[in-house]
Amino acid sequence: MADRGATETPEAARVAAGLGGLLGPLRRAVLRATRNAEGLPDLPEAQIELLRALSSSPEGLSPGAVATRVRVAPSTVSNLVRAMSAARLVERVRPEHDQRTVVLNASKEALNLLERYDRASTAALTRVVEELSDADRAALHQALPALDRLVTALETGDGPRPDSASP
Repeated sequence: MADRGATETPEAARVAAGLGGLLGPLRRAVLRATRNAEGLPDLPEAQIELLRALSSSPEGLSPGAVATRVRVAPSTVSNLVRAMSAARLVERVRPEHDQRTVVLNASKEALNLLERYDRASTAALTRVVEELSDADRAALHQALPALDRLVTALETGDGPRPDSASP
C-alpha cells in the first residue's frame, strides 16, 4: 500500500475523479436495468442495503447493529425501518428474553424481492458484459480484485490519517 504521508499523484487524482464520476451513474444504471427487467418496485438503494444486511443475519439484527453494518446513523435506520415496516418488508420482533429490545428481520416478501433483484441484476450485467469487446471484458475481470481492495480500504479508512492529526 502507498505511504499515506506521500503527496497525491496526478495519476491517483485522475483515477479517483474518474471513479467518482462513474460510480453513481453505474449504480443507478444497474438498478434501473434490474427494475425494468423484472418489473420490480422502485426500492431506494438504502432500503436494498438494509435488506441485504438483514438477509445475511437470519437471527435478526438490532437497529444499532444495522446502523453499524450499513454505516448510517441510527436515525436513518429508524426512518428506513418505519417506511419498510409499513411496506411489509421489515418485521420488528421483541425477543422473549428481553421485551425492551427490538430485533429486525427481513420479511419473506422482502427476501423474495431481494433474490429477484440479485437475479435480474446478474442477468442484466451479464447481457451487457457479453456485448463488450474481449479486451473490455478482460480489463473488467482484471479490475475486480483492485476494486475489492478499494472497497475494503474505504470501509476501514474512516478515521483521520495519522499524518493529518492536529499537533
